Amino acid sequence: MRNLVIVESPAKATTIKGYLGSSYRVVASKGHVRDLPKSTLGIDIEDHFHPHYINIRGKGELIKELKKEAKGADRVFLATDPDREGEAISWHLSVALGIPVDEVQRITFNEITKSAVKEAIRAPRGLDMDLVNAQQARRILDRIVGYKLSPFLWKTVQSGLSAGRVQSVATRIIVERENEIRAFQPKEYWTVDALLVTEKGKELTVHFHGRAGEKEKMELSSQAAAEEICKAVEGKTFTAADIRRGTKQKSPAPPFTTSTMQQEASKKLNFQSQRTMRVAQELYEGIDLGADGGVQGLITYMRTDSLRIAAEAQTAAREYILEKYGEKYCPGQARSYKSKANSQNAHEAIRPASMALDPARVKKHLSRDQYRLYKLIWDRFVASQMANAQLSTVSMDVECAGYLFRATGYTVSFEGYMAVYEETLDSEKEEKEEKDQKKRLPNIEKGETLQSKAILPAQHFTEPPPRFTEASLIKFLEEKGIGRPSTYTPIITIINSRGYVSREGKSLVPTPLGEVTTKIMMESFPDIVDYQFTASMEDKLDCIENGKEDMESVLSDFYGDFAKELDAAENAASNKNIQLPVEETDMICELCGSKMIVKRGRYGKFAACPNYPACKNTKPLYKKEESGEEKEPEIAPFKCEVCGSDMVLRNGRYGAFYACVRYPDCKFTRQKVKELGVQCPKCGSPLVTKYGKNRTAFYSCSRYPDCDFSSWDLPTNEKCPNCEEMLYQKKGKNMLVCKKKGCGYKRELPSEDTEK
Repeated sequence: MRNLVIVESPAKATTIKGYLGSSYRVVASKGHVRDLPKSTLGIDIEDHFHPHYINIRGKGELIKELKKEAKGADRVFLATDPDREGEAISWHLSVALGIPVDEVQRITFNEITKSAVKEAIRAPRGLDMDLVNAQQARRILDRIVGYKLSPFLWKTVQSGLSAGRVQSVATRIIVERENEIRAFQPKEYWTVDALLVTEKGKELTVHFHGRAGEKEKMELSSQAAAEEICKAVEGKTFTAADIRRGTKQKSPAPPFTTSTMQQEASKKLNFQSQRTMRVAQELYEGIDLGADGGVQGLITYMRTDSLRIAAEAQTAAREYILEKYGEKYCPGQARSYKSKANSQNAHEAIRPASMALDPARVKKHLSRDQYRLYKLIWDRFVASQMANAQLSTVSMDVECAGYLFRATGYTVSFEGYMAVYEETLDSEKEEKEEKDQKKRLPNIEKGETLQSKAILPAQHFTEPPPRFTEASLIKFLEEKGIGRPSTYTPIITIINSRGYVSREGKSLVPTPLGEVTTKIMMESFPDIVDYQFTASMEDKLDCIENGKEDMESVLSDFYGDFAKELDAAENAASNKNIQLPVEETDMICELCGSKMIVKRGRYGKFAACPNYPACKNTKPLYKKEESGEEKEPEIAPFKCEVCGSDMVLRNGRYGAFYACVRYPDCKFTRQKVKELGVQCPKCGSPLVTKYGKNRTAFYSCSRYPDCDFSSWDLPTNEKCPNCEEMLYQKKGKNMLVCKKKGCGYKRELPSEDTEK
């Protein structure tokens, strides 16, 4: 019997091929094969919102090949991802390949392991059309909003803009935070600390709390108020009025969901959400572990909002904890965590696929990013199943001259889960408070007297709310019920790439374009940018998925009000005269003498003459250092081959490159490459690193195209002891090999020599 398994990605196909016998052929659809057309709305609103799907351009040959494979197979299994998008891809595949919906054999697995794949093959199911319709409803809603609102923005703001159902809300969130920061009025306040010395000569710092005998904390709003306290206690003896000691249990954080993984990866690893999800996808789809297990997935499905853990996984984690840490670290019962009300409990939380593959064992097979994220997921999951940490706490009240000073602290008496993992705190303030509380206080008895060594008043000002980072924005979206695990990263990517938001370090800052667009959206389309409305729409999509709502009724209810808002906005558009604020620079156009302004292009900001198109002069915009001084760009040691102007270093989607300073009038570019200190085996010129279509590194001669040498493996300057040919370091391996036919020489390298 000949069986065909269709998955989404080639990497996933490679992994699954190793689990199934020769009677199974595994191929990849490479994502969606059908979608709405780009040139038209593609939805017949009058005909029950019927979508008109077409084969995606460039997928014709692939569809033809898949049809041929399906026709020659006895059974076709559709094994796309276990979520709405994956279910929709399976449905589109069934239509494109001519497989009747009621004959589809759909299989899903939460982890790509041999046992999970084989179990899924043994128990295929039909297509879940509720899941498909939930995805269709989201796609149709987003298409209607995007295709109806974008032309309105073209007329009122500028051409080329786009609006989106959820991206507009996300932009509003960032704009409103910026407005809060601008409107913030700092308030002065003071603190008074006392550095004291115990009878045994130990030092400790206590913080002013208020008047003795009063529970409420006393705020010091002026220097005079602080000085009054200092004057009263200066040179006086302090007395320990109350000492409270106790113990406290601290529980571990639950295993990761998509949002918490993105937040922690941002805080602990400095990963942007897009980078986190790309690496997680690689870990899920499969890594070649060689002799340590072949190709297999290392984590469960990474798009989830569930905290559920399979019983087998809990048991495996407990066995691992008992073996590695001992009985004291393993709680009496397996830990379970309650998911949020609207979470998809069909999935599990993100966890390692096998407790046999600890990070240290597989590290040599992983890239640096893969290892760091895998270890983060591993540590969080293991800790989530461990015993509570036990803290010994102490709170101390000290009195002087009728005033109360206080100090608190704790020590860890039993690490428990903290031996493996601690969750990162959300703010610098929380981290500082946590650090202060960890200070060990000296042993003091009630009634003991303490001498003051110094009284330390300090002025402070309240601070505005911080700008959103990717981590805090994802947390906010999740708390408000806006978006779902699969949409957080696309939302941030879109508002960034379309110029509504820019990055300043980790912070997300609205651009003038983002602020103007948000203002128009709030005036003309209040529902679209309303938090509650967007969250309720997510709930309705969940109801479609659960079979509780009808797709057409949800779309119809939305479109009725939306169409009225759109008509009203278009009628009022003629009265609007919206100008984007112009950001001036200190640069003077040498061609016409005007002060140049900031413009945004596909590769970021640049300076342009305001008299365009009469004057088309442009210049690169230099980044400012923290000191405020402009940082000069890196000038290439060569000139533009087209016009002879300077070339400056830029950053694009495929890394660093040199571009002509006259861009966009001159579009000549050259990729920036780094010499590796290794000679080309063909011509002896320096070798450089280059990148393919999928950002996969390979090695090429710097004289390309005059010399066409390239290799996935890194040539070295070392000669083979058998045949004198050059040795190569295998990609991602601790091994040198000779590639001369018949030689077969190879040698293991120490781990620190592995190519980074």
